[in-house]
Amino acid sequence: MISSLRGRVLHTEPDSVVIEVGGVGFQVAVTSQVVRAARVGEELRLHTSLIVREDALALFGFTEREELIVFSQLLSVTGVGPKSALGVLSTLTVPQIADAVTADDDAPFRRVSGIGPKTAKLIVVQLAGKLAPSKPAVGARSGDSGLDVPAQVVEALVGLGWPERLAAETTAAVAARTETEATTVAGLLRAALAELGPARKERAHG
Repeated sequence: MISSLRGRVLHTEPDSVVIEVGGVGFQVAVTSQVVRAARVGEELRLHTSLIVREDALALFGFTEREELIVFSQLLSVTGVGPKSALGVLSTLTVPQIADAVTADDDAPFRRVSGIGPKTAKLIVVQLAGKLAPSKPAVGARSGDSGLDVPAQVVEALVGLGWPERLAAETTAAVAARTETEATTVAGLLRAALAELGPARKERAHG
């Protein structure tokens, strides 16, 4: 695993830089901020993530370790690949990402090229509780208002394309029999999606 690189910048491209380390040039996909800051001939250090695929090895690099951590968290979201995650970090800072997730606001993510409304909603839902906000989020729901959790899940399901009535009925049924999962949006959403999966198949064949 290549976790970091430090070397001389050989050249830059719109979405990557080539860094020479020990006589070997490594091409690293980076955010637009890194491209603007990089200077050919000068030293650059990056925290990196190596993405291994059947047909390629790809390096993604960041100047701050916090960006690398958020990059990895974004990759855990359904529908978000390395290029989309890099796009998010090119458009938003780590504090902006954390504040948007905490405030349950998917609008900033919808402005990122390649991120659609459904994926933007999933980023907010699936990263909930994993990022520390830079400041108290305006309009964020109170942490002790448990009654708001089902409403947030219904809203997320509707945003993913489910009919509101079906989303509300399924969420209520799952919350009633799964008290532990009902305490968090992410837990209840996972349970509701598991319930809706087979239900969708039954309707398709019914």
